[in-house]
Amino acid sequence: MSETTYAETVAGVRATIGAHTQAQDAGRTDEIVALYTPDAVLEVPGIDPLEGREAIRQAFKGWEPTQPQLHMVSNTVVTPAGEGEATAVSDVVFLQRGESGWAVQITGRYVDTLRRVDGKWLFLRRTTSYQV
Repeated sequence: MSETTYAETVAGVRATIGAHTQAQDAGRTDEIVALYTPDAVLEVPGIDPLEGREAIRQAFKGWEPTQPQLHMVSNTVVTPAGEGEATAVSDVVFLQRGESGWAVQITGRYVDTLRRVDGKWLFLRRTTSYQV
């Protein structure tokens, strides 16, 4: 296995974050879960950490959208953490469309740790925080 370049790491990590965002906004839970390692941890304010794919699946099933929504993820900074691992810090704005149009519901930050498994970048840990 050859060493991954910085550009390849950044592109792969950003692609995984983007795939997660689009699948989440469309309610495609199985696609979201496939982006996590089997031992992944998801931390979201207000609930206990979710450990493993099945716990993450159940949570996202409960969070499937009931109205149009968009997670706008930006300012992602990727830092390689050794061969096959990287961290990424991103800002996120969550919007929902209601009767009066699109409105910001939450702003926050994702702190992600990803691992390269069989050529794909997968979430090992995602920690979400909200900004007030």
